[in-house]
Amino acid sequence: MMEIVKRKYVIPGDVITTGPYRLEQNVYQDGDRIISTSIGISEIYENAVRVIPLSGMYIPKTNDLIIGKVIGHSSLSWEFDINSCFIGFLPAQDVFGRDYSPTKDELKARLDKGDLVAARVANFDRSRDPLLTIQDRDLGKIESGELIKIAPSKIPRLIGKRGSMIQTIEMATKAIVTIGQNGLIVVSCEDPVGLLKAIEAVKMVDAQAHTPNLTERVKSMLGVELGENNDTINE
Repeated sequence: MMEIVKRKYVIPGDVITTGPYRLEQNVYQDGDRIISTSIGISEIYENAVRVIPLSGMYIPKTNDLIIGKVIGHSSLSWEFDINSCFIGFLPAQDVFGRDYSPTKDELKARLDKGDLVAARVANFDRSRDPLLTIQDRDLGKIESGELIKIAPSKIPRLIGKRGSMIQTIEMATKAIVTIGQNGLIVVSCEDPVGLLKAIEAVKMVDAQAHTPNLTERVKSMLGVELGENNDTINE
């Protein structure tokens, strides 16, 4: 008989379970309570408990703007890879409207496997996979561009203070950069040279986000003059 593994998303301090289990990684015992020491997915299997840490993975938050890739669909919703341990779900009704009919409307006609979509996290409460929506301005299917994946923790650095870093990249390359809080980014540009420069700049921020004077180095790479108004406060 196959062993049932119980999984749930946990953060430090969460009580995973109680009882006489063998403690494995990223957990400790307090009385009869077994508690997580890490952000991750807890697993209870056989007679053991552990937490698999989610380093580098995206943890959804309600209202986050994300980019997802269609990986499948049912008759009622699309399923998305959102660079997380969770799968994003976009209801068919969100795209077709309230008159959606599973027998009349074909989901693949709107969004097919591999399509990229800019969406917002409509609802997420850790007990179930996040619900997505495209009911907002500038959301929906992304028709063109190059997909780049960076660490979700580097997204604030890519945006910069008051949008300074991403504005620098877009202005210097004439590219349009769509940023998902989940670390997925789409870069589009009619000029192939500008496209490559913008991609190089994004990857440079991902690799060097922890280093000082990054703004100056990105501007230098892009050929932007470092004038007296050089924006160094976002370092």
